Amino acid sequence: MAGKVKHKTRKAVAKRFKKTKRGKILHGRANRGHLLTNKSRKRKRQLRAGGQLTGGEHQRIIHQLPL
Repeated sequence: MAGKVKHKTRKAVAKRFKKTKRGKILHGRANRGHLLTNKSRKRKRQLRAGGQLTGGEHQRIIHQLPL
């Protein structure tokens, strides 16, 4: 039964990042959990938009999301 080794998904990473069909990694923004009354409306609106990983961060996360 020599075959390929199955890679397990890191669940902490799977909760925080999303992989697109083309292989890009998307993430949400920090600082949106609490203490929102101190933050301006503009800042909260800009935090709604997610981001995209690039470079070394992308390579590191892609190995932890084998799916």
